[in-house]
Amino acid sequence: MKVALVGFELEGRAAFTYWQRLGADITICDQNPEKIHEIPAGIKSQLGEGYLKGLDQFDIIWRTPVINPTMILKENPGVADKITTTINEFLRVCPTRHVIGVTGTKGKGTTSTLIARMLAAAGEQVFLGGNIGVSPFDFLPQITENSWVVLELSSYQLSDLKYSPSIAVCLMVVPEHLNWHTDMDDYILAKAQLFQHQSPADLAIYFASNELSQRIAGYSPALKMPYYAEPGAHVENGNIIIAGEQIVRTDELKLIGKHNWQNVCAAITVAWQVTQNVIALRSALTTFSGLEHRLEQVRTVDGIQYYNDSYAATPDATMAALDAISQPKVAILGGFDRGLPLGHLAKSVASHAGNIRKLIIIGASGKRLAAELEQAGFSNYIIEEAKAMPVIVATARSYAQNGDAVLLSPGFASFDMFKNFEDRGLQYKQAVQAL
Repeated sequence: MKVALVGFELEGRAAFTYWQRLGADITICDQNPEKIHEIPAGIKSQLGEGYLKGLDQFDIIWRTPVINPTMILKENPGVADKITTTINEFLRVCPTRHVIGVTGTKGKGTTSTLIARMLAAAGEQVFLGGNIGVSPFDFLPQITENSWVVLELSSYQLSDLKYSPSIAVCLMVVPEHLNWHTDMDDYILAKAQLFQHQSPADLAIYFASNELSQRIAGYSPALKMPYYAEPGAHVENGNIIIAGEQIVRTDELKLIGKHNWQNVCAAITVAWQVTQNVIALRSALTTFSGLEHRLEQVRTVDGIQYYNDSYAATPDATMAALDAISQPKVAILGGFDRGLPLGHLAKSVASHAGNIRKLIIIGASGKRLAAELEQAGFSNYIIEEAKAMPVIVATARSYAQNGDAVLLSPGFASFDMFKNFEDRGLQYKQAVQAL
């Protein structure tokens, strides 16, 4: 069995271990010629400019999520049936049918983690992986037929999915990744693959207040169940309720922001299908304060609270953060411009004008964002030309007052100034810790 591994980062290394265990004849294909120093001894490679050529000679073509399958097909027409991914292969061989897949534009990591924590608190054996940074290949050998698996799944991972989990979840969906997908319809169709291969005996859970989420779940032949509305978990008089049972009060949650009520309701709706152990669910919900880079409170200095929301790479995520941090704030926005509409973000900023001490704009998106803000009637901003995060944080601190918050919630991708959102968030936290 000849296998081409297209892409050799973290996921590629996990795939290498998996296919090597199966005795495959592996060739590593990567566009970075410097990967030659990372190729295991005795393993063939195809690196640099022609890394996608001649893949039709292989029995299996594994792709890393960031590689769009159309890139492979452009160089190798007719190999669509040979292309696979970690998620496809995992779902093909996974020994348990107890698999939960979570997609959506934002909130996937938080919701997936909450589901896993609630099931674990109820005594289930649970594995969490996917887009959250853990390859399912890493824990595949430990799974039994009674295990539960929770997968956070991006559109990159779903675009050519051939299998669907028994429980599929779609959170809020808004425009995103339009530099990878051909258009919004392509993005929606990728998400829909999570549902399309379900059976009538499965379950499709969707966000009741989001038309696109409902549309995506509609591709499933399974039973449909909304959340944030009955019969799923919903908010009623400050309580989160499902099936008439009060699970937790919203003011008991450690997660910041009303947008996280949606994630909590999604997670409860899923967990309730497995366990009705209210004590376990409540325990997980009242102790989880969130994931790194998601409205993460870094520290308080001179009465100023610093929040790292670097994961917010879309306007809608930043709008949620502005709503979540209620006190006066200095907000840091901007980054790599993927051409997403900004009008609704500008209007949201303008609606918060009363408690925005100053808006600091960074990155390549600066001029376009500033123009949209002016059109929305908001001019209390500066464009920070510096690219060094310590300078950006120092500028923010100079405008903040005792009792304020400094919020990094960019609303844009990071690639103009940073390696990725983690790098951006870590540099912000380092600069804050150095104050």
